[in-house]
Amino acid sequence: MKLIIAIVQDEDSSRLLTGLMNKGFGVTKLATTGGFLKAGNTTLLIGVEDERVKEAIEAIESVCKSRKQMTTTHTSASGVSAGGYVPFPVEVTVGGATLFVLNVEQFLKV
Repeated sequence: MKLIIAIVQDEDSSRLLTGLMNKGFGVTKLATTGGFLKAGNTTLLIGVEDERVKEAIEAIESVCKSRKQMTTTHTSASGVSAGGYVPFPVEVTVGGATLFVLNVEQFLKV
């Protein structure tokens, strides 16, 4: 058995949860916050039999697509850290999914 930890953008989480549950995967949803953009995201814990790992990953890939987004970073007007910070728009790639696939030594339902 495997545990897939999938970190996805909040925007994709509802459709992904529905798709995974419709395929019979057990999913636990955690509300989390990303470090880079400081924005909300969703972490899913998905218990998967070894032979269904590829199917689960394909389901995640079909929903979680990368896209471009404008965000604001703060930099000083002079380029020197003197306290006069000005918002600066930057285009970043968001979305997709970060996946960790772990071996499960033991699985119990009590």
